[in-house]
Amino acid sequence: MSNKKTLAIVTVLAASFAAIGYSAYQFGAANGTHAAPAVASSRTPLYWHDPMVPGQKFDKPGKSPFMDMQLVPVYADSDAANDDSRSIRIDPRVQQNLGVRTALVTSGALSVPLAAVGNVAYNERDVAVVQARSGGFLERLAVRAPFDPVRKGQALAELYVPDWIAAQEEFLAARRMRGDGAAGLADAARQRMRLAGMDEAQIRLVETSGTVHARLTVTAPIGGVIAELAAREGMTVTAGAPLFRINGLANVWVNAELPESTAATVRPGTPVEARAQALPGKVFHGKVSVILPEVNAATRTVTARIELANPGSQLLPGMFTTLNFAPGAATDVLLLPSEAVIQTGTRKVVMLAGEGGRFTPIEVQTGAEGNGMTEIRTGLAAGQKVVVSGQFLVDSEASLKGTITRMGGMPAADATPAVAQHHAAGTVEQVGPQDITISHGPVASLQWGPMTMAFKLPSGGLPAQLRVGDKVDFDFSKGAQGGFVITAIRPASASAGSMVMPAMQGGKP
Repeated sequence: MSNKKTLAIVTVLAASFAAIGYSAYQFGAANGTHAAPAVASSRTPLYWHDPMVPGQKFDKPGKSPFMDMQLVPVYADSDAANDDSRSIRIDPRVQQNLGVRTALVTSGALSVPLAAVGNVAYNERDVAVVQARSGGFLERLAVRAPFDPVRKGQALAELYVPDWIAAQEEFLAARRMRGDGAAGLADAARQRMRLAGMDEAQIRLVETSGTVHARLTVTAPIGGVIAELAAREGMTVTAGAPLFRINGLANVWVNAELPESTAATVRPGTPVEARAQALPGKVFHGKVSVILPEVNAATRTVTARIELANPGSQLLPGMFTTLNFAPGAATDVLLLPSEAVIQTGTRKVVMLAGEGGRFTPIEVQTGAEGNGMTEIRTGLAAGQKVVVSGQFLVDSEASLKGTITRMGGMPAADATPAVAQHHAAGTVEQVGPQDITISHGPVASLQWGPMTMAFKLPSGGLPAQLRVGDKVDFDFSKGAQGGFVITAIRPASASAGSMVMPAMQGGKP
């Protein structure tokens, strides 16, 4: 009797466990056909991702939009969280062999000195033209040739002006008259002298001396050189005829051709120092007067006009000078050594040094450059480390193409890189001409849960006895052209020694 009771109790317990298991199965089927078993963890995931598409990140769990599987959590200490397809890892000993040096990205003002060559020219704002105020005869000429130097107030020529004689005699006669209208007649005569071309100084001379002055002495209004000489002794001149053109030398212009890229840094008012080989040891100070609004189409340069003080008239038109433009007050910018920037032709890249021997290529936008430093406008932050020596060995050709390969050390020259092999078991769902679809269980080496996916067939094809619905054990690896390739497959009932399809070398079809 006790045996029957025991059997009944066992039967009831078995039925209860079966009901609980079926309920769990129904719940699992409702929340995901191929859900991986949950693992309790107190850690907070950084994000979730599909191991088949690791580049896509999700902020909450769920079913992968790419594969028939649940998203896998990624934690801060996992390999997936630290994986960056652009970064590489180099062993510290290898770094030392490569001569890798790093420097910090700093913040500071960038001083960009600019040097150029210019030629001296006349200051066209310091020009005087001397004309004949009245018609007459040029009796004496004090300057004989162009480019003769003159001083301000120096006598240039002497003219005999017949028209002055009548005006001056009339004025003197009006002054000798007595009566009520004598003052008005004198004022009218004085006005006629002005109309004849006499200035106030000449009129006062006639008034004070009481005699007629028929000759006009032409003087230089400014100091400089005679740029143009149109007067000769004995010639007849008319009122308004140009006699001399005088260019001053107290200030001169220097015209400098600058690359059009420097137009943003050189502005009117920028201080300039000039030196001439003809005047060793002499330094002339001035400033940029104007940037001419024209670009030379042949040389792609702009002309900067510099105005220089010229004490002693030492700088002469036509001289070549060496110019140094003093940079203006600069604001703080991000700076790094210029040698850290890799110029690819289409972009500019630096190698960012991280923790654990990890290096990542970062594309940056650069600005001005000077004194061995380059301004970084975007891409980096102050305090980061960048590679300044050995970056071309670290980057190699792969970084220039944006596909840096992962390095863990320096392999031997004749070593063949090993291809990772993975093992799984599952059921054949579909067989195509070039691939096979298998519903497989978890793959521990890839941290995959159960899923249904397609694999590429090996070059030898599948064993003839495999059919849709068969249980199989198989090995696979990542192919050279992407995707995963079957390297070995056998029925699930076959032993490891009776492998039907041998592994392919290198994991390539």
